Amino acid sequence: MNEEKTVSRYVYPCAGAADVGEVTDQVCRKLRREGFAKTPMSCITGIAANLKPFIEAAQKMDELIVIDGCPTVCARKVMENAGISAKYYLLTEMGLEKGKTTITPELIEDICQRIKG
Repeated sequence: MNEEKTVSRYVYPCAGAADVGEVTDQVCRKLRREGFAKTPMSCITGIAANLKPFIEAAQKMDELIVIDGCPTVCARKVMENAGISAKYYLLTEMGLEKGKTTITPELIEDICQRIKG
């Protein structure tokens, strides 16, 4: 019998103020609702604040996914500064444009599918 191991993962959005930041948040929430990511979501600001429970929770996961909206890559920098490895996605590299992205359910679904591979 071929049994797949369930991967424990957190997804972290940058959740910045721009439209692409909002997309990261919606994508992460959808991935969590669909069971692709662990519930509850963890908080990247807890990692940025160097709060031990948030860092330890991240370190226990099999996989961490960080989604940044723009080339400033704030969420990626938070993880790197904390010494935490993750898989990174940048929405502007997926064709989204900061300040010019219309957020639709279809866009959120498309980004989710790209991340799930």
